[in-house]
Formats: sequence, structure tokens, C-alpha cells
Amino acid sequence: MASSPRASVDEYLASLPADRRDAIATIRKAILRNLPRGYEERLMAGMIAYVVPLSRLPKTYNGQPLMLAALASQKQHMSLYLLSVYGHEGLRAWFEQAWRAAGKKLDMGKSCVRFRRLEDIPLAVVGETIARVDVDRYVEQYHAARPARPRGDARPRRRRPRPRRRRPRLRRRP
Repeated sequence: MASSPRASVDEYLASLPADRRDAIATIRKAILRNLPRGYEERLMAGMIAYVVPLSRLPKTYNGQPLMLAALASQKQHMSLYLLSVYGHEGLRAWFEQAWRAAGKKLDMGKSCVRFRRLEDIPLAVVGETIARVDVDRYVEQYHAARPARPRGDARPRRRRPRPRRRRPRLRRRP
């Protein structure tokens, strides 16, 4: 499941049911074969994640490594998260077209491709999608998406709402 506290990718895979383990391991191999240099594989947020390490990009919005992609076993399905597709309209259009050209039905949210069986995934399209985004390009894309903030106070202060005045409770007469 997505919230499983595991120490390594191998432990995560070993904890999955056999059919899901085989599917996720096969997709993992396709990703690793096509993963450009500079990314790392690790467990993050209960998923197998492919990230830009903090040594390459130390300042991220949440202090965590910048995620490119992730694999997870959810309750009802398995998920492939492609965050590079979410942030780049041209890559997303190519991805959707290539997926359909492979003859597969695409069940996708903003970055999450949901599937139930390995046969639902065109591995060549997944590999090509991963290979298209090198680390430098992904970091540039990240910086372009983040708004420039002035020095000093990083975030504008929120005004506190006034507390509502309570009306006194009226007692009912018996």
C-alpha cells in the first residue's frame, strides 16, 4: 500500500502480492533502463520514487528531493506517477498520443496513471517518457514553475479572522 514503512525498494517489492510485485518490478526495470544520469531511485512517501537528489537541487519547496516519477501499489490499483508529464504540456500531449497509439486505454489524472495489470501498460512509452527528461532540463522546468519571491519574508502574512461573537444561550421555560 502507499503508506507502507519499508527501508528499501527490495523490501517494498517483497511486501507486495505476487501479481503486483511482478508488474511493478517489470515497470521498474523499464524505468531504470531509461533513467537519465543524475536521478536516484529511493523509497519516498511509501512509493518507489525516481528523484533529483538534494546534492543536485538542495532547495526545494518542501525540503524533499524533487520527484520525477514514482511507482506505487494502491488499494484498488497500481499507480505510475509521472510528474514531468504534469508540468510540461508538450510532453503530456506526446505521452497521451503515444499511449493511445500503443493501443492501450489511458486512465490518468494530472500525473497519475492508474492500472490493474501489467498488460495495461505500454512499457516502451513509459521508458521513452522517462528518457525524454534529463536532470538539467527537469531542474530548469522546476525553477520556471516556481514564482520568484522577494528576499526577506518568504511568505505574505495571513490576516487572522476576527473571532465570532457568540450569542448567549436562552434558557427554555419548562
